[in-house]
Amino acid sequence: QPHFVESGGALVQPGGSLSLSCEASGFNLVYYAVRWFRQAPGNRREGVSCISIDGGKISYKDSVKGRFTISRDNEKNTVYLQMNNLTSEDTGVYYCAFTYYCSDFISITEYKGWGQGTQVTVSS
Repeated sequence: QPHFVESGGALVQPGGSLSLSCEASGFNLVYYAVRWFRQAPGNRREGVSCISIDGGKISYKDSVKGRFTISRDNEKNTVYLQMNNLTSEDTGVYYCAFTYYCSDFISITEYKGWGQGTQVTVSS
């Protein structure tokens, strides 16, 4: 079953940085766009950032613009999320999932390859 393996989550203080990785397992990432999602306790899963197949189209949730950077290495079958200047609002489990292109109009139910996620906790 194609899925992602997310890693890099940790406990970090406000203002700190983390680098998350999302490795594709069982499929070739080169054919898909990838979106990072996160889910805080009691909240719905929300999209954070998306990167197109060739990396030419990138989008971010407004609250993370200027702080997060998404990138991909198709040779390593991996997508990354560099997160800087973290706040408590960034706390949650971070997931990757794939689709064919980046669009805010794609329902979350259309995404595939959900992994176990990686926990990010921002707290002093």
